Amino acid sequence: MVTPAAEAQGRTGRTEQTGRTDQRDVQYHYHRGLFPAMHDWERTERSIVEFTGENGPKGLLGLDQMGHFGPQGCDLVAAAVRDALPHATTHATTCAATRAAIDLCELGSGFGGALRYLTDALASGGVAVRTVYGVDLVPEHCEVSRRISAAQHRTNLTEICADAAHVPLPDASLDVVAVTGSMPHFPRPGAVLREAARLLRPGGTLVITEEVSLAPAGRRPSAAFHEVHPPDVFFTTPLPDRLRQLDEADFTDVSTRDLRDWAVALLRDRLKVVRVFRGSVAGIYGDKPVDLIERTLTTAREEYLAGRLLPMLVTARRAGPA
Repeated sequence: MVTPAAEAQGRTGRTEQTGRTDQRDVQYHYHRGLFPAMHDWERTERSIVEFTGENGPKGLLGLDQMGHFGPQGCDLVAAAVRDALPHATTHATTCAATRAAIDLCELGSGFGGALRYLTDALASGGVAVRTVYGVDLVPEHCEVSRRISAAQHRTNLTEICADAAHVPLPDASLDVVAVTGSMPHFPRPGAVLREAARLLRPGGTLVITEEVSLAPAGRRPSAAFHEVHPPDVFFTTPLPDRLRQLDEADFTDVSTRDLRDWAVALLRDRLKVVRVFRGSVAGIYGDKPVDLIERTLTTAREEYLAGRLLPMLVTARRAGPA
């Protein structure tokens, strides 16, 4: 059994912050420095629409709030959810193959971009989403997400400002829990996984994109990585520990998909976008945030190539009959 104290032990050899207030402030200040324009959402949206010609999640190009993997990572999650759901049934009125509506939650939803994109991707793939919850620790993130969701007339999405290890939703109330790149922001990931298991109905699905949160046993990210991924904001877990955490949370049918080659190519392409359209992107987000975005993607890619981080797609099922 991994104790809370042991779980909070950092890969840098020191104890990480585990207090709710400390992490709320630390995460807020980091993301405020990275994406200051998101807090002036209405102006930023107009600039994005002028740049991309689109509104809604797809028009954002994932440069604002979809982590290292962007919309392509959300597509992986959507595909995993579709594959995990029971077989489609046919409605006599339409003769179209559809699935029953699901209840979905993202833990560590931030500004909500990945969750909104994921909801749309599922709907376009024939999966209706009945209720959607985004859980984030930082009140300012939840407020921005509410404003964006309201502007997009999303009536089934509820933002919940809470610790991902203590979500104010009933036991067994969800069909799918997703974590799209936020695992490194949880100082106690085992507690978050146990909470995900509590929230899921028996047979429910957990899907995680492990972007910069997993390391091989006995290895740690480089100093260059930590310059733009501060160790009090980004916490890594050895892969054997993650598998043990899933087992202790009572997950079964755990599957890990190695994304190294895919992620290396993806970040190369995302960096090209940032560099080719740098002037336009800087006009939206500012020069310093664009510099930080570029360094963030560059160092993550270098960690993948060096084998110091393990990009993966993790899926698991809550024990019990579906």
